Amino acid sequence: MLKVLKLNQISTKGLERFSSEKYEIASEFSSPDAILVRSTPIQSENLPSTVRGIARAGAGVDKICVDECTLKGIPVFNTPGANANSVKELITLSLLLSSRGVIRGIRFLDELAKTTDDPDVVIKTVEKEKKNFAGSEIIGSTLGIVGLGAIGSIVAEMAMGMGMDVLGYDPGLSVDQAWRLSNKVKRIEDLSTLMAKSDFITLHLPMLESTKYMINNDSLQSVKNGARLLNFSREKIVDPHAVVKALDEGKLSRFITDFPHPILMGREDIILMPHIGASTKEAEENCATMAADQLMDFLENGNIKNSVNFPSMSMERTGVTRLAFSNENVPNMLGQVLPILATHGINVLDMLNRSRGSIAYTLLDVDTDVSEEIINKIKEIDGIYSVRVH
Repeated sequence: MLKVLKLNQISTKGLERFSSEKYEIASEFSSPDAILVRSTPIQSENLPSTVRGIARAGAGVDKICVDECTLKGIPVFNTPGANANSVKELITLSLLLSSRGVIRGIRFLDELAKTTDDPDVVIKTVEKEKKNFAGSEIIGSTLGIVGLGAIGSIVAEMAMGMGMDVLGYDPGLSVDQAWRLSNKVKRIEDLSTLMAKSDFITLHLPMLESTKYMINNDSLQSVKNGARLLNFSREKIVDPHAVVKALDEGKLSRFITDFPHPILMGREDIILMPHIGASTKEAEENCATMAADQLMDFLENGNIKNSVNFPSMSMERTGVTRLAFSNENVPNMLGQVLPILATHGINVLDMLNRSRGSIAYTLLDVDTDVSEEIINKIKEIDGIYSVRVH
């Protein structure tokens, strides 16, 4: 029985994916085989030594000690795109809220309700004051999308469907992402050009050292006067002090985000939300289901999909036993493992080996059982991180 430690509330749709005959799910285990998590930080001090894989029901993994997991041969999975539609719909709402006086109009009526209940007074007051809440339509304006992954690509489709021109910037665009992206999106080669040409700018980037405070005093110098900036990706991609400065100077006219910061609160030109980009039932179900499926495929077959630290790879089973090992990505690792199997008369029926940065990962289907003695001999090889039988 495989033990999966469940941290936080995970949608039952995801938990139901685990067969009760193979898995035990609980919020407390002394020696779990895997962890399923939403928001609880996982660092060295609370990472059990028995864990073989971690799946995060969401996209960001900045609260997980990914580098340490890599050195221990633990793949960390996330669920890119599972909450994409939820975020896209909130982006749609935010574009409209930033263009129209909806929020100020609602606040005005709430205050008016405290002063009168006379219908004639309400009608006359509304007619007199409604000019103060005028806005503009977004059709024909330009949306600049920074980050063209799962969310950015469908935000682009939404914006074009609403009559907007769309510019896109993503220095790390993969082949798969490029195929998914509409050819009507005009690719921009640098951030400053996109910011100079966009009426609206929306950010959809992971939190990396290279993206930390990407939106800062320097980058905002090139922004089109009066542009509206949206951040529903990661909090630290935007320097809040730089945004306030740009708003005060008129470089930006609005900032909309679901990462509230004290310096941003209480301003008419900032719309804050309580980090609700993925807070829909559908998004939570999609994330939990994807995380569960990826974790099970790894635990049962060694296959890897949507890992942030291991190479993606999947191989159909052909042998009696599947052996999987991860190692430092240096020459002759296979050359040390395969002779051990040959010495014990084990025939390799199929093999898949891939690398990602400093780590390599191998799946071997063999024609017989693999003893603990063989596993221990492979573990003794310098540079081996983990050896497992699936």
